[in-house]
Amino acid sequence: MAKDPYRFFRVEARELVEQLSSGAVGLDQSEIARGEVARLLRLAHTLKGAARVVKQVEIADLAHAVEDELAPCREGALAVDSARVDAVLVRLDAINAALSRLPAAEESQAPHTPATAATVPAAPPGATRLVRTDLRELGELLDGLSEIGREMAGIGELAALLTQSHDIAAALVAQAGRRGYAAAPQLQSAAVHAQAETLTDLLAAAGRKLGVGMDRVGRELQQAKETAERLRLIPAASVFPMLERTCRDAAQSIARQAALETDGGDVLLDGQVLEVLQSALAQLVRNAVAHGIESPAERHAAGKPERGAIRLLVMRRGYRAVFRCSDDGRGIDFAAVSQAIGHATPDVDRTTLLTELFRGGVSTAGTVTQIAGRGIGLDLVREAMARLGGEVHAESEPGVGTTVELYVPLSMAAFEALLVELNGQTVALPMESVRRTLRMAAEEVVRTAGGDAVMVDGQLVPVVSPALPGPKAGRTRQNWSGVLLASDGQTAVLAVDRLLGTESIVLRPLPAMAVADAIVLGSCVDKEGNPRLVIDPGVLVSGQTCTEQEVSAQSALEHPILVIDDSLTTRMLEQSILESAGLPVETASSAEEALLMADRNAYSLFLTDVEMPGMDGFAFVERTRSHPRLHRVPCIMVTSCDTSEHRQRARDAGASGYIVKSQFDQSEFLQHIYRLVQA
Repeated sequence: MAKDPYRFFRVEARELVEQLSSGAVGLDQSEIARGEVARLLRLAHTLKGAARVVKQVEIADLAHAVEDELAPCREGALAVDSARVDAVLVRLDAINAALSRLPAAEESQAPHTPATAATVPAAPPGATRLVRTDLRELGELLDGLSEIGREMAGIGELAALLTQSHDIAAALVAQAGRRGYAAAPQLQSAAVHAQAETLTDLLAAAGRKLGVGMDRVGRELQQAKETAERLRLIPAASVFPMLERTCRDAAQSIARQAALETDGGDVLLDGQVLEVLQSALAQLVRNAVAHGIESPAERHAAGKPERGAIRLLVMRRGYRAVFRCSDDGRGIDFAAVSQAIGHATPDVDRTTLLTELFRGGVSTAGTVTQIAGRGIGLDLVREAMARLGGEVHAESEPGVGTTVELYVPLSMAAFEALLVELNGQTVALPMESVRRTLRMAAEEVVRTAGGDAVMVDGQLVPVVSPALPGPKAGRTRQNWSGVLLASDGQTAVLAVDRLLGTESIVLRPLPAMAVADAIVLGSCVDKEGNPRLVIDPGVLVSGQTCTEQEVSAQSALEHPILVIDDSLTTRMLEQSILESAGLPVETASSAEEALLMADRNAYSLFLTDVEMPGMDGFAFVERTRSHPRLHRVPCIMVTSCDTSEHRQRARDAGASGYIVKSQFDQSEFLQHIYRLVQA
């Protein structure tokens, strides 16, 4: 059967057009936030890039025209009126018509269209999009297999009952044979005795068959389960062909010479993660070409090879995947960025400028081209990281080049693990952090100012026992077991009850609503379908002692922190974070309740939401700032409102900080609190 070079593009384009159409229809019906226009611009930008990959110039031009219509409305310069919406919808209809004219597999391979078939790439994005529907089905399959595993446990109990019944029947027959019928009134006839013998034989046969069947099904079930879990994991190399083509096409469109070098393609990632990352990685490559790689003449004058080099490296660092995209181009023009974002002076800190650059809407291009000029591209990167809970780090040296790193949590990964019994639970430790196991005598444990420690290879290494439920590790015994862990140049010995061996596991994320300590990396499932915790050695090793700032803050905190939010989930989340850092917390479900509590009790800090029924967060801050006793208590606003108007109103009310939930970073959140408490 002939291959269809457009099959993956059709799916992606139809989805993008559908989202664009549904978003555009409502633009002129009510007051629309700027974020909605920005979202539609990102969708159009993605569609344009995908169309260029498969050489569909008409569709790319139409998507570019959609950008032309929407771009002036992004910052409120122009209203989104009906005429503008109509123009967008007309172009979207034209894109749908163009999609319907794309040749099918047989047509694309027909003798009269050899040029088309030869010039259209085989849509490398399909490497991850090919399994888009399958991923959901595989998730259901995994759930079904887990259910079967639990059912098998029930069948095992049945087998035990059958065995017990067999033993009872056999005992009855034996008793009757020894004592005779007179001694066994219940077996008064030869017929009853024969039936008992038959029952014994049947039960024995059933037990044997059930046992053999259970063993066989159990093995097949485990194999199928492991296979299904690994099917979700896709090598990072599956997106490399698409990125190489993106680099080539972008360079050709602006008369540049550039080549993409890739490494780390064997890193296995959840297919859903790669699917989200595709557009972000493609945009980083386009940006490197459009803003980094100089013209051949400029590169020659600078002593560089005429062909620019863009490198994409994928690696695992701890329990995150890192995508590092670097180029040897001109670097970021920080003066131009400063001017583009409206800073009066060009000597703004580079870190600040890079942060502003990734917020979107900033472009240093002099003109709008097919691949640059609107400031939308990096917004795609920021959005992808927000969806995945990842981070972006960038650095640039003028004349040398730019490096952008995307840090993505591994929602699912396969690796070898050491199983240990810890506080009565079986938990898994990734083998890459395990250096050795120990058997230590109780007298070898040394008491230090920072806690217990043992001597390992001539060095004093701290001993840790995480606060999991159950009894603590048996270090009161004469001898105890330990695991030497290493991470980021630090080491620690984990005290455990028992060592249980090694196993290949698939790391899975905890359920969305599960509250877990920071040491819990995720979960895995054992052969019986029971969940196990996977412990993060990096957190164990690095979290032995509080930082000086944390110790100082905890000692300076004479009174609790009051968390004020009408959402129970948000209150519990903030309380969990603060209490895990050793800080006392109380909660209130409304501003009115918080004021009553503040009249009766003393607090070191207020954390309040903005939008709440009754009194809102702004009014609460204003009331406390004018209160003779509460005006000295700092107040941080934690909200989903991310506008300059809300921020200014918070400053005017007297808030000590303003944290947007969509940009929430636990480390920065705690550092901010430590600074305020110490002050």
